[in-house]
Amino acid sequence: MIGALAFLTIFGRGRRPDAAHQPWFPLVGAAIGAVVGLVWWGASQWWPPLVAAALAVLTDLVLTGLLHIDGLADSADGLLPHMDRSRRLAVMSAPDTGAFAVATVAAVLLLRWSALGSNELNGARTVAACAGLWALSRGLMVVAMNVLPYARAEAGLGSAFVGSRSAARSATLALLTVLLGGALLVLGRGALHGAITALLALAAGTAVLALGRRRLGGYTGDVLGAAGVMCETVGLLVLCVSTR
Repeated sequence: MIGALAFLTIFGRGRRPDAAHQPWFPLVGAAIGAVVGLVWWGASQWWPPLVAAALAVLTDLVLTGLLHIDGLADSADGLLPHMDRSRRLAVMSAPDTGAFAVATVAAVLLLRWSALGSNELNGARTVAACAGLWALSRGLMVVAMNVLPYARAEAGLGSAFVGSRSAARSATLALLTVLLGGALLVLGRGALHGAITALLALAAGTAVLALGRRRLGGYTGDVLGAAGVMCETVGLLVLCVSTR
């Protein structure tokens, strides 16, 4: 678990990712989400909802070291414009940031902030719902690593997981992640709303992975990060839908 924590958060950064860390991804995701939810709820006791939401978004960015947001930015620059596959991969490797990245990241952060600020969850339910979403997003990343081909010929951040494919392990991790994330979401929002949130969140992340598969031929570390961010963001939007 220490290796997964070091890879997915700012704690212990510098440790090289390893395929053996994959089973711990959902649990580390749940822990990150729980902290985000706890900050959101705790801050709401002192500040207005939108300020508390901003602090929750900031907490996620700090804990993850902007790892997944950086992936979202690179994926937006590489996947959205019209260009050939080799050019897409080159753009995603470049250190500069284009208009697609800026617009996409700004829109996603705005959606996350407004969704959290509009959410009716409170106390333990807030913590459980956020933990569930963050667990689902990391579980989706693990499944993608074991199902999709790696898109780059050269080594990259996601290449550490190439060669570790196992259909049985992928299916097991997917099941455990759905059970963990779904259970937490049900605790946070109820059976029907929690189940719908989980399904739509996973659908959003899967759509990003499908786009990467179509335009790059597989996944990269950036595509995994983008899929995770979109999974969480759509989940947060569904969570704040009023059921009254």
